[in-house]
Amino acid sequence: MTSRATAEEPRGNDRLARAWARLLDCAHGTGDLATLPLDGLGPDQQRLFATYRDFLAPSPDGIKVVAHLGQSLDGRIATEPGHSTFVTGPDDFLHMHRLRALADAVLVGAGTVAHDDPRLTVRLVPGPSPLRVVLDPDRRLGPDRRVFREPAPPTLLLCRADRQDRERLGTAEIVGLSAPEGRLEPATVLAALRDRGIRRLFVEGGGMTVSRFLAAGCLDALHLCVAPVIIGSGRDALSLPAIARMDEAIRLAPEVMRLGEDWLFWCRLRRAPLPARQAQEIDVADAGPSATRLDRPQPVPAP
Repeated sequence: MTSRATAEEPRGNDRLARAWARLLDCAHGTGDLATLPLDGLGPDQQRLFATYRDFLAPSPDGIKVVAHLGQSLDGRIATEPGHSTFVTGPDDFLHMHRLRALADAVLVGAGTVAHDDPRLTVRLVPGPSPLRVVLDPDRRLGPDRRVFREPAPPTLLLCRADRQDRERLGTAEIVGLSAPEGRLEPATVLAALRDRGIRRLFVEGGGMTVSRFLAAGCLDALHLCVAPVIIGSGRDALSLPAIARMDEAIRLAPEVMRLGEDWLFWCRLRRAPLPARQAQEIDVADAGPSATRLDRPQPVPAP
């Protein structure tokens, strides 16, 4: 995890509580996003809630994918040994819990589970805890992690089909996915989750997992929270394929807002669309071809 615990939803702020309750109703009930009450909120609160409203907007191919990273000013998410408690502040921690509460599923890589042993539940705001999804292509995690010991919320472990040696790991269901080149492609993961009814996916970490989704053009938005701290040597937030020229760089037009002592960069992207759903129910271990992969993710141009 990359944020300093813990923050609580401001007490007595009726307008904020009303706006959040309406968002939850839009996410998990019958609420209408067009009637989301943002009047009375501060400018940064309004911009922040606009990011949540964007997460809830339906996607043409049936799934919306948002990622988050909390990093230092010099682009690190942890020290060299992996200590990350806590890079960003309590407001960012609260923000992550809101994203969890709005999502149908929260996804992390095996490294995050091994190092941080996260619970991936919603505890700081009203709202349901999402399905927990762990990417462990080579099945190297053991059953001692909390996501595999706790029965609720449910956990899904995704691995390569040739590494699926059992049906469950603790309380988690194991699902093998097609991996023709020996690795799980983000588009294959998205297609499998969409076929299981996931409409909103929150990719929470770690840096390598978020980087792979970004490089594959499989993110609709990236929430990058930057803390005013310098770590020096450490683990990079983003690690992407090398480029030779600056015109190959990913240039964005982010919305920037204060988040406590930190700054949140909300970067909208154009995700590579997934193929249409199969007419019949399929076994995700034998899923069809993955979505067309973009060589570089396409940013939303500046207005």
